[in-house]
Amino acid sequence: MHELAPHHLPPFIPAADGGDWLFTVMLVVLIFGGILVGVFYLHLHSIPERLAHKHGRMQFELVAVLGLLALFTHNNIFWVAALLLAFIQLPDFWTPLESMAHSLSRLAGTGGVSSETLVEHDLEQEEQELEAGTSASEGAPHEPPPTPTGLSTASTAEQENKHV
Repeated sequence: MHELAPHHLPPFIPAADGGDWLFTVMLVVLIFGGILVGVFYLHLHSIPERLAHKHGRMQFELVAVLGLLALFTHNNIFWVAALLLAFIQLPDFWTPLESMAHSLSRLAGTGGVSSETLVEHDLEQEEQELEAGTSASEGAPHEPPPTPTGLSTASTAEQENKHV
C-alpha cells in the first residue's frame, strides 16, 4: 500500500492486482438469478399444457400449439387462450358421428365395413376385372364387399333381430 493512501480503504475498492471480489460475486448472482427467472418463466408458460393432459389428444394439441405461438411471438393472448382452453372440457362430437356412420353403413349393406376395407375391395375387384378383360362399364354386377374377418357372418335377419 502506498504511504500517502488512507489507512482504511472501503472493501469495494479493487486491489492493486486487478482482482475485484464484488464483481465476481455480482456476476455469480446475476447468472444464477437469470437461470432461476428463465426456469420460472418456462414453468409458468407450461401451465396450460400440464392442465390439458387430462383432456383428449386433440384439445391437448390445440393447447400446445397455442402455447408455442405464445412462446415464440410473445403475444400473451395466445397463452390466455391456451389457459382457457385447458380449463374447458370440450364435448365429444366424434363418437356420436362415428356411431351414426357405422349405423348408416350397416343400413347400406356394407355391414359396418371400414372405409379402408372398402377401398381394398374396390382395388381387388378392379384388378380382377382387368385380368378377366371386363370393365365395370359393361354392366358387370356389383357384389357387396366382403365382411372383414373378425366380424360375425350372421344373416341379415339375425342382425336385424339382434339390434332391435
